[in-house]
Amino acid sequence: MGIFIIAEVGINHNGDLGIAKELIDIAVDSGCNAVKFQKRNIDKVYTKEFLDSSRESPWGKTQRDQKLGLEFEKKEYDEIDAYCKSKGIEWFASAWDVESQKFLRQFDLKHNKIASAMIVDHAFLKEVASEKKHTFISTGMSNMNDIEKAVSIFRDAACPFELMHAVSTYPMKDEDANLNAIPMLREHFKCNVGYSGHEVGLAISYAAAALGISSLERHITLDRAMYGSDQSASVEPAGFRQLVGAVRKIEKAMGDGKKIIIDAEIPVANKLREHLGWESEK
Repeated sequence: MGIFIIAEVGINHNGDLGIAKELIDIAVDSGCNAVKFQKRNIDKVYTKEFLDSSRESPWGKTQRDQKLGLEFEKKEYDEIDAYCKSKGIEWFASAWDVESQKFLRQFDLKHNKIASAMIVDHAFLKEVASEKKHTFISTGMSNMNDIEKAVSIFRDAACPFELMHAVSTYPMKDEDANLNAIPMLREHFKCNVGYSGHEVGLAISYAAAALGISSLERHITLDRAMYGSDQSASVEPAGFRQLVGAVRKIEKAMGDGKKIIIDAEIPVANKLREHLGWESEK
């Protein structure tokens, strides 16, 4: 199987199921393997003091209003589940608390995702690993010790996983990408490694694809100027189609690394080396 490409909707739907469906349509049209959302119980993730604090948003004047405005519940996820099935695309979500992880169990999801913020919560990791579903583990804001502990938890639980190299800045500066961490992590942990990108543009994701990543996740948006903290680090529809198409080309172009004269070269070689009395034996 080639690179597993994930369109990260996250909270870029802005609480609007219509926008969520548009983003799913773009992911399908682009040829992605899956779309991903985020699920939070805001009272578990944030303190009451924070939620009660002031924040102007389209949904009200407090942080609670804004967080609730961005959060889908069962009714919306039932519709997302049915819509993705009708479109023939997989969906899953990264939970930010144990209660949200348990909420997701009511759906027949094939994958789990550990958000970079959650990699240091060992109780949460054990809860996810107990499901034995293939899990993408993002490694933003993490050092090797953090990753070692997470990998041990998943291996002890016999839960399949892969790491995802990530840098948790939104958007990420090009010079912070550190793509050489991808082969390093793969060699050190003896596992597949993907890339979760938050940069502006596509070039860094192309380079990651050429480094042999097993998965690629990029945020998707209808318009980078829309309301939301993740929008500026997201890819718009035309760019996402370009991204997926180019990554599939890169996969084909990488080849097997064996150096031979390919069949299509033989007549060319015979013609261009005719003056040398040379004829290919392949």
